[in-house]
Amino acid sequence: MSKKQISLKKAIAIILITNLITFSALVFAPIPFIGGKKLVSKDEYQFIKQFEKMLPVKTILEKKYVDKIDESKLVDGALKGMVDGIGDPYTVYLDKKDYEDLMTHTQGSYAGVGIYVGDKDGKIVVVAPIEDTPADRAGIKSGDIIVKVNGQDVSSKEMDKAVSMMKGKEGTMVKLTVYREGKGTIDFELTRARIVIKTVKSDVIENNIGYIRISTFDENTSEAFKKALDDLLAKGIKGLVIDLRDNPGGLLDQCAEIADRILGEGTIVYTIDNNGKKEEWKSDSNKLNVPLVLLVNGGSASASEILSGAVRDFKAGTLIGTKTFGKGLVQEIIPFPDKTGVKVTIARYYTPSGECIQGKGINPDITVNLPEKDKTRQLKYSEDIQIQKALEVLKEKIK
Repeated sequence: MSKKQISLKKAIAIILITNLITFSALVFAPIPFIGGKKLVSKDEYQFIKQFEKMLPVKTILEKKYVDKIDESKLVDGALKGMVDGIGDPYTVYLDKKDYEDLMTHTQGSYAGVGIYVGDKDGKIVVVAPIEDTPADRAGIKSGDIIVKVNGQDVSSKEMDKAVSMMKGKEGTMVKLTVYREGKGTIDFELTRARIVIKTVKSDVIENNIGYIRISTFDENTSEAFKKALDDLLAKGIKGLVIDLRDNPGGLLDQCAEIADRILGEGTIVYTIDNNGKKEEWKSDSNKLNVPLVLLVNGGSASASEILSGAVRDFKAGTLIGTKTFGKGLVQEIIPFPDKTGVKVTIARYYTPSGECIQGKGINPDITVNLPEKDKTRQLKYSEDIQIQKALEVLKEKIK
């Protein structure tokens, strides 16, 4: 090894002596620090040199900061800052909590007791138990206030901690103490189970018109959608409403599978990455043979817009509601061994007609604005003017 290589190796070793820089090395694992004639490229070396500034900053903090420093938080903060420097709100560093939350969202399941919770006057209130889960079977009800988990007092100030305590390994026990109006405190001993988040809801509304609500696209969504659609078709529906309002998106492959079930043969969506590489998702010749309406609004984003754009371009249905969000970017999640990760934007996606809707959104065929008073409450089908417009359009097509 040459003196130049030894000098460089020492310089890099100095840079990596702190926990902060040691952890950062995970990101740069592919760089060949040792061995070979070319240790690092010029650009890689210049980038690594930027980390030298972290050492004096860390020293200043250790010597001057008034309270004890949590080095793990320094690491997370440094990594978040580096990724935030890209300037893309969808490219983010995921700490352990962020990564766990995202995995729960995309995988559609977790081990726990099955409760949606919220904040009420500083207390943790049960919004609703999830159907057929340990909490539901034990009799925990909407409105119950969770006051203790495993004997430890909890409040909404530490909501994340309380939720984490309720989660755990499948088959293990957890004790919840709740306060119920008129009953006082009640103890529940629950066995944690695998909780599958239901992202698809279906129903038959007036005149044999089917309704499917998709709340997000996780790993179970396309299978649940296909089952719901098959059940509705078996009941003899003559038209279908797919509700994508306030659906923030999710997994592209799940969206593509649902689109394939609805559309005829053709391109559902294609993406182009930073190298100009094009990748296409296609549908076969099978398609839905009843009139279709999609409900969309400003909360319909990403995968919801892929499905909406494909239906629009295929002329396979009518879009009703308000303009969609306008997210035409695709992300990939790259995990690290310590259960953190990076979510990075890797491509732009394009509708079948070649439109990238990033920052633009999709305008519906028929614009119907939901009144402000109806945006924050649960509406019956008869009260929802967007659903009523969908029924009107489908009835006209069914004639």
